[in-house]
This record gives sequence, C-alpha cells and structure tokens, in this order.
Amino acid sequence: MESLGKSYKTQLDNIKATIQNSDLLNTYLDTEEEEDYKALAEYFEPQIQELYLMVADKNPLQLVALEQELLDSGFEGLYLPKVLGYSVLRGDVNEHVKYSRPQVHFKDILMAIINSSNFEMISKRTGQSIQIGFALSSDIWITNIINSVSNKKIKYFLQAQKLEKYRNIAKRRLGLHNYRKQFLSLNYLSTEFPDSVAGLQVMAPSIKNFLFYRAGHDYTNDSLYHHLDSFIKRDDFKGEKEYLHILMIVGMYFDLPETTGQMLSNAIDSLRKSMPDFENQFFKYLSDLLIDHGLKSKNDKRFSNIIDKSHDGEVSEYYRLMDVVHGKGYISEDAIDAVRVYYDSHEGRSIQNSCVRKSIFAEFSKFLSNLEPSAYHDYFEINKIFVQYMAIFANQKFNQNLKELSLKYVKKLLKVYTDKRGKDYQDIKKWVKATFSDLSFMTDKELVELFKTRRKKKTT
Repeated sequence: MESLGKSYKTQLDNIKATIQNSDLLNTYLDTEEEEDYKALAEYFEPQIQELYLMVADKNPLQLVALEQELLDSGFEGLYLPKVLGYSVLRGDVNEHVKYSRPQVHFKDILMAIINSSNFEMISKRTGQSIQIGFALSSDIWITNIINSVSNKKIKYFLQAQKLEKYRNIAKRRLGLHNYRKQFLSLNYLSTEFPDSVAGLQVMAPSIKNFLFYRAGHDYTNDSLYHHLDSFIKRDDFKGEKEYLHILMIVGMYFDLPETTGQMLSNAIDSLRKSMPDFENQFFKYLSDLLIDHGLKSKNDKRFSNIIDKSHDGEVSEYYRLMDVVHGKGYISEDAIDAVRVYYDSHEGRSIQNSCVRKSIFAEFSKFLSNLEPSAYHDYFEINKIFVQYMAIFANQKFNQNLKELSLKYVKKLLKVYTDKRGKDYQDIKKWVKATFSDLSFMTDKELVELFKTRRKKKTT
C-alpha cells in the first residue's frame, strides 16, 4: 500500500476540521435526529467524494491509505458506507464465489462503523454491503467478528446480515452480480505490488483486475510506472507464470514510457530464454485474453513493438503474422495468404492456430458490431471474406461463432426493414436464404421460420 500524499492529507485534515467546527454537526449533536445527520452527510460527503475521485484518478495506489484516514472519528462516519462497499468489491473471489483470502480492510472499516458513536445512522446505509461481504467470507471469519462485539443490539444487527439464501452458490453469484452493477460508474479499484514470490501468487488476481480496469478507462497512470518498473525488474519472479501474465497485460494494454517499454522488452527476452515452457504458457494466456478481454488490433500492435521479432520461435512468428493482418488489413489478399501459410504450418488444434482463429473472429465481430443496418450491402461483401477464412480454418467452432454473429446482425436488419414488400427486405431475404443455406448456417426449415410473419395476438 502506498502512503497518502501530503497534499491529499492536508485537504482531508481541512475537511475534518471543518466538519468538527460546523453548525450542522452541532445541530446534530444537540438533536441526534436522523434528518440532521443526513444534512451533515449531504453537505460534507460531496467534498470527500471530490477528493476521493482525484486520488482514484491520479494516485489509485493511495486509495486504501485515504480510506484508512476516513476511519478517524473526526469524520463522524461520513462516506464510510461507500468505502465499505468499495472494500467488499475489491476482494478476489474464487470459483466458489468466496473470498480467496480474508479481507482485512473490509473488517477494519466494519469495526470502525461498529465502534462509531453514529452507528445507528451509518448502519442504515450499510446493510447490503455487509450482507454481500459476509456472503463472500467464511463462517469462522464472520463469527469471530460478531463475537468481538459486546453490544447486544449491534451483535443482533450483524447476525441479521448473515443471510441464509447466500449459502446457495447460485444465489451468492447473482447477489454479487447485482451488487456490482451499483458501482459500475465508480472508480475505486486499487492494488499493491508484491515483494515476494508468495505475495505474487496471492496478489496476482488483484493486480490483473486493476490493470484491466485502468487500461479500459481514460485515467492518469503516470503514478503507476515506477511501481511497474520495480515489478518488471524482479529477477525472483521470472519463473512464475503470474509474472509473465502481468507483463503481457502491461505490454498489450498500456502506452508505456520509453524506459519502461525497453525494460519490459528486456524482461520478455529474458523469459523466452530462461522460463521453462515459455511459449506454451504465453499462448495459453493469450488465448484467455482473446476470449475474456477482447484483444484488439491495437493491443497486438503494442506488444509486437515490445518483443524482439528477430529471435526465432513461435512468439516471433505469430507477431510477424499479426503485423501483416493488422498492417495490411485482415480482408486483404496478402493477409489471407499469410494466415493460410501460418495455419497450414501448425497442427489444426494447436494453441497457436486457436489464437489466430480468435484474432480473426475478433476482427469480424468488431466490424459487424459497428455496422449500421443501412450498410447491409457491406455485410454481403464481407461474407466473401468469411468464406475464405472458413475454408482455411475448417473449424466447426469458428463456423458456429460466425453463424451466431451473422444471425445477430440479420435480426437487427429485420427490426429495421419491416416492410415485407419493400426492396430492402426482399434483397435481405433472398441473400440470407441463399447464403445461410450454402454455408450450412441454417436449414431450409429454420430459414422459413426466420422470415415467417408473426401474428399479433388479438386483445380482448
């Protein structure tokens, strides 16, 4: 965890002093009414939020330190409900929809709320956060927290947040999914970089999630580069697959300063020479990135500039191919020929060929996702390219994915061109019936059903 910067600490201390000297706080202390605490929160929480967002943008590794400062009783528990939610969602969740490790920061914030003189007011805004946090935690961990509380009323409150329905993994997964949606527009992710191999294995999921998030938004990442430099230079990490994965994310998703880029290039070269099973590990994770994170041409171009393609090996060969595909365009004859030569030089089921198929499909998906219904003639044209790649790959999964992609676009067209006697509708119908049948995308019966008129039920 990075310490909170002096300027941020000064601003935070100023807000705290203003809270303590405010008439709003005096009024609340006199009345102890909920409305008066709400007025206090409505006035000061936006000021805390403004500072929080500034730190989240420019110095995200200082967020936990900022949140720890907010545990000071001088803030009267303001903003703690949001901070509690942030801590719940930062935890790494495993395949059982449980935390991979105990969430100490979540516990610290929860205990600060429990021990606050304003617990009654704060707790009314924390119920769901505690419920999800408890659902993701172990029974022993929850019991230890509850048993540490002496106040019976608070103890009963905590026990009530441990919901029986979340013992079911499906309901737990759905609850977490719905809870996350409330925070989609908020910038709260942080991480820390490890100082040992054991720490790397534990923290890798958090680091990956953080890097993906930062790369996907227009935030200022200057404060991260010296941490990345230190991470890249760690010789003791070089035998770990998590180290390779993080280097790949950094190289593919970030526009790096020249010094960091060169350092990363050297580290990748070193791994290629020293890491056992480097190429297999590389392509396995590349395949995961193509499926889960939608690698785009710009990501390939970044990484191609990072690696030294003068070295022999599968990674160099793959990125020489990607240079042609992205440089000349995947619809060009040069790119199609290059893919054919590469693909034929590898076994059809090889991980390298799998990555090529996914890369090409990503290009098709991007094209059709951005194609307006009015440009459907462009879809007719690019289908000729579909056919060529289908012939090269001879892969049923690739064909099925193309079918689903094409059908989605056709259904989009049918929502726009509803006049069955109109030229556009008839052109689309004629072309789809002939082409989908030729490509074995759909049977004649399915095609009839696709264009069948749906009668609306009469209302009584």
